[in-house]
Amino acid sequence: MTYCLAIKVKSGIVGLADTRLTSGNEFSIARKVTIHQRDNHSLFIMTSGLRSVRDKAIIYFNETIEDGTASFDKMYKAVNAIAAQVRAVAREDKAALAESGLLFNLYAIIGGQLEHDPEPKLYLLYPEGNWVEVGQSSPYFIIGNYGYGKPVLVRSLTYESSIEFALKTGFLSFDATRLSCNDVGYPIDVIIYENNSFHIVEHRFEEHDLQAISQEWNRGVTESINRMPDDWMRPIINKLHEKHHH
Repeated sequence: MTYCLAIKVKSGIVGLADTRLTSGNEFSIARKVTIHQRDNHSLFIMTSGLRSVRDKAIIYFNETIEDGTASFDKMYKAVNAIAAQVRAVAREDKAALAESGLLFNLYAIIGGQLEHDPEPKLYLLYPEGNWVEVGQSSPYFIIGNYGYGKPVLVRSLTYESSIEFALKTGFLSFDATRLSCNDVGYPIDVIIYENNSFHIVEHRFEEHDLQAISQEWNRGVTESINRMPDDWMRPIINKLHEKHHH
């Protein structure tokens, strides 16, 4: 499985992707983020789904850029070009995969800023090739194992959050997912893009880099639970005590 998260806040974009691949009982590490970067052109792609499908679609897209047959001045045009390659791979491989009992399930998060974009853009691309753009009311996309890491984002993250806050929240979202399922894990690749910088910064974190932060969060959660008022529990606790007295 996969955990990829991208957050768009007022000042830029934060992205985070795990690197764990699972095959039966075996684990391996593979990068799930692709970055294209040159003058006035900063774009990243995160993917979730069958590795063979992902690799083929990314190779096809890279070739359209490298051989000069495609150039983009706005992000939506790049997303359309990636969608075209996903559809091409579907035409080639979907039937054969279905015969083997496998789903064509490539999802992608695509973000960045190109020359004529007034601000960074963030999109979610579906296996069918259609896409949606992130909105301010829910300023993030998750692909892969999304259920466990979503609550912390819903509770705390807003479009007005700082990049630093978005990165902290994004890590806690990943950490919740990592603790809840064994097919998501370290190392994690983190990218940050600041508005109009046309430069994506990236860094890989190993487990030992962030272990203390995870432990601090655990302590903080426990302390917060202990500080919660007890008044609301009294009706049922009183019943419990009454039972013991009888």
